[in-house]
Amino acid sequence: MTRLLHLDRTLDELDGPPWPPPPSPTTSLVTKVHALRRERLGDLTPADLRTLITQDVGLPYVLPLAVRLLLEEPLLDAYFYPGDLLLAVLGRPGPAWALLPGLREELTAVVEGLPEKELAELRAYWPAGRWG
Repeated sequence: MTRLLHLDRTLDELDGPPWPPPPSPTTSLVTKVHALRRERLGDLTPADLRTLITQDVGLPYVLPLAVRLLLEEPLLDAYFYPGDLLLAVLGRPGPAWALLPGLREELTAVVEGLPEKELAELRAYWPAGRWG
């Protein structure tokens, strides 16, 4: 997880070039994502990470941050419901994990170790019941 060494930098610095200001008019989501790219990685909340991940923004930098949290608390409630960050992370396609060898497998092992009741609750939000 060497990307965690950059917690004092922003996605605009690390995952450049910097984005211009959002277009006007725009949605609150677009405005939020543009603003999050200018936040230091170390200041991002679980909800911020979830937003960036579901929008596929800065994945090589934000996925390791999210996985670090999820290894400690797999069913972390980032914003909507317990496990929302986990499902956002596991929903990223294979290419998103190419620069992060082993992280997906480590997280999958944690998920597979969850009690069946908790897995069933996750599947309520992800009926396909498969990760990635």
